[in-house]
Amino acid sequence: MTNSNVLVINSGSSSIKFQLIDPTSNHVTASGIVERITLPTGNASIEAGDKEETWEGAIPDHVKGMQVVEELFAKVGVELTEETVSAVGHRVVQGGAVFPEATLVTDEVRDQIHELGALAPLHNYAAVDGINGARALLPNLPHVVVFDTSFFTKLPPEAYTYAINKEVAEQYKIRRYGAHGTSHEFISSRVPGFLGREDEELRQIVLHLGNGASASAVKNGKPVDTSMGLTPLEGLVMGTRSGDIDPSVYALLSRQAGMDPAEVDTLLNKKSGLMGQLGMSDFRDITAAVESGDENAKLTLGMWAHRVKKYVGAYAFILGGLDVITFTAGIGENASLARSSALEGLEEFGIILDEEANAQRKKEPWIISAPESKVTVLVYPTNEELAIAQQTLEVARG
Repeated sequence: MTNSNVLVINSGSSSIKFQLIDPTSNHVTASGIVERITLPTGNASIEAGDKEETWEGAIPDHVKGMQVVEELFAKVGVELTEETVSAVGHRVVQGGAVFPEATLVTDEVRDQIHELGALAPLHNYAAVDGINGARALLPNLPHVVVFDTSFFTKLPPEAYTYAINKEVAEQYKIRRYGAHGTSHEFISSRVPGFLGREDEELRQIVLHLGNGASASAVKNGKPVDTSMGLTPLEGLVMGTRSGDIDPSVYALLSRQAGMDPAEVDTLLNKKSGLMGQLGMSDFRDITAAVESGDENAKLTLGMWAHRVKKYVGAYAFILGGLDVITFTAGIGENASLARSSALEGLEEFGIILDEEANAQRKKEPWIISAPESKVTVLVYPTNEELAIAQQTLEVARG
């Protein structure tokens, strides 16, 4: 390979997010998004340094979407060729227990990802479409898939096994897979170096808090538990997802409301969480509503923080103690009220925030715990694109 640039592709059902990044220097050449794929009119945009370009027109599928990506790069003066790109890295949500690490794409691997779509229908099928489009555009480059679930294939059996009928679980591959693993692995691997400590010394809780949210417990550099389960629905209260809920809700809504499984899935995944309670999911809006005295906003924030605090407590016991809590992702990195609410009242457990430090916003990691806090609390910006690019380059170079 003559260069170290990796084209990172994150394909959704109607979008393609992309970034051209050199993981050896962290330099981003360009990034952008293609939106409204399959709709009558699509649009796309790219940023490259001080250059910005847009595109509008019909995008019937992801193959066309990748052609639009190529056109956008050409508009900012970058040709996508083997001379400018060393490999293509694809984010895939669900790798099941099949893919414990990043993997070179073959037809067989692509087909396996499609089969795993039964566990993540909103994500995996779109990822396969993106893979097909990118391979058609850049057929001579190595393509690598990086899975959100790979980090959590290392969970101990007692953490990933559900207490349901064993034969049913095995037949339908029902277990805890987790999600956001690329981010949890990136953060938990960076924190020791930031603190000047060894992995083996640290018992960590990572809180990836965004519209989708998850928590993980990491000991000696390895995950021991995570909040998302078979799907990304389980765990924390999220932007539109309920998080933990009594499974009997499905049966109750079927009997009393006449809702079928698809309707209940839509309710719990897209019409619940912060949005379902308050009609908004952006923490900037929620913060403003709380500060204005909105009682429903206060209750919603309390529910959200209660669930986070519940997981922090549970994971501290599972870890046998706690050294570090790290906030990351959109809410975790930017919403000081979210952080302070999540850890409020935990002073007796050695978790004490420095309110002045917590009120700050930075692009670099920083400590927000007080000097006397027994547990170090950090904000550490995640960079999933960089993590995907690093793993992609490693696999591509063999």
